[in-house]
Amino acid sequence: MNNYYDYAASTPISKYVIEVMKPWETDNFANPSSAHQAGRASHNAIQQARELIAEKIGALPSEIIFTSGASEANNLALKGVAFKHLDSKGHIITSEIEHKCILNTCTFLESIGFEVTYLAPDENGRISSDSVQKALRSDTILISIHHVNNELGTIQPIKEFGAIAFEYNIPFHTDAAQSFCKCDIDVDDMDIDMLSLSGHKIYGPKGVGALYVRDARDSELIPLIHGGGQEAGLRGGTSPTPLIVGLAAAVESYPTQAHPIEKQFLDVISQFNFTRNGGNSVVPTTWSVTFQTDEEVKRFTSDYPWLISQGSACNALSNVASHVLTAIGMSEEIARRTYRISLPPYNSSEKLA
Repeated sequence: MNNYYDYAASTPISKYVIEVMKPWETDNFANPSSAHQAGRASHNAIQQARELIAEKIGALPSEIIFTSGASEANNLALKGVAFKHLDSKGHIITSEIEHKCILNTCTFLESIGFEVTYLAPDENGRISSDSVQKALRSDTILISIHHVNNELGTIQPIKEFGAIAFEYNIPFHTDAAQSFCKCDIDVDDMDIDMLSLSGHKIYGPKGVGALYVRDARDSELIPLIHGGGQEAGLRGGTSPTPLIVGLAAAVESYPTQAHPIEKQFLDVISQFNFTRNGGNSVVPTTWSVTFQTDEEVKRFTSDYPWLISQGSACNALSNVASHVLTAIGMSEEIARRTYRISLPPYNSSEKLA
């Protein structure tokens, strides 16, 4: 797919990851909860994956809870905390520009009696720590703000949010689907209590992710899926050994220094009149660009028929402007001239057409 530049939506699974997964699909297929030797082999492979992912973010292996992806991890984080407060309810702080799985979860929680404050971003899509501080209430039970915005690439000051949450003894969760492996993360240094991540954003398989939960065994987080006690009792169901091994392989093979084809892209995009959205603190692989005129859009899309997005993939089939773009002050007209071009994070042999 030489014209695919929507890597923020999904990356291909790497050949290395596929090779690492293969034996666990066909040969070592035993249920990791089984007590026999084959089951123990699967269990040990999952534990090794847990250790590798934990090390990546400065966590303990016992604090990594495997899920089907970041959406489930986000749901577990928010509902898992909220359901502890079903009787008294409470207040949650998030932002207007979160991924839809966060926003829709918050809408559901509001429908059953919780209150949610949605913080507005500035024109670059950045949430200020001052706005978090001002939104605090005596009944605030959770702060959930993403690390990197999936449409703009804006990096949020989550260390500042974590410090505020720590000071007031409020759990802090961050959706790190767009930052995991791309940005340095240390959950202790950043005072992060829960963190969501996904495999298919980093050349791993679809259908697997994880939620980091501080002191998971003692967290009292309410599970969404009850099963046979897997994942410290927080996420039931037979553990998908091949997917978990594949996620770890993607993390292991992700380079310390990513090298997107940014220079080639700059040579292409510089031929057009545009502005880049997101401010100065953005990940290099995600470009939100607004073309100055409809003519520029037509010239760009005809000269470069890339597979790119207007907003996130989750919004792609909707005719309304992206909630992220409207939140940073764009009109519908300007939003229609805005595209997200997300470059391959590393090791791409593709050439920009």
